[in-house]
Amino acid sequence: MAAEPRWLPRVVLDAAHLDQVRAHGGLARVRDENALEAALARAPQKWHYNPKVRFPELVAAYGFGVATAHPYNDGNKRVAFLAMAIFAGLNGRELVATDAEVVTVMVGLAAGKITEAELAEWLGSHLVAD
Repeated sequence: MAAEPRWLPRVVLDAAHLDQVRAHGGLARVRDENALEAALARAPQKWHYNPKVRFPELVAAYGFGVATAHPYNDGNKRVAFLAMAIFAGLNGRELVATDAEVVTVMVGLAAGKITEAELAEWLGSHLVAD
């Protein structure tokens, strides 16, 4: 990638999480600050240390990080998906998938049945330019 992407700010992810909790229920608090910060750092670290990283891999880093670290008390799968969608949008891409596809992928990811590399592969065929 040539230009540095626009990274997902913590305040944006926290706001997305709060919005989801208000809409769907659950506890609106961070469970583990360190896990959240580590999840948010995955994509920038990949970009800085791997000059050949592809954009879907950066998107996957956000989703995998949040879904597997469980940084919030509730709604981690939902906010993991939103992290990917928001990051993609910040960088001129849209994540296009059916609700059924999203549920299958996010449940599989959280259950450890989908790897980060597999998520990146799936994202490669579901990210389109705005």
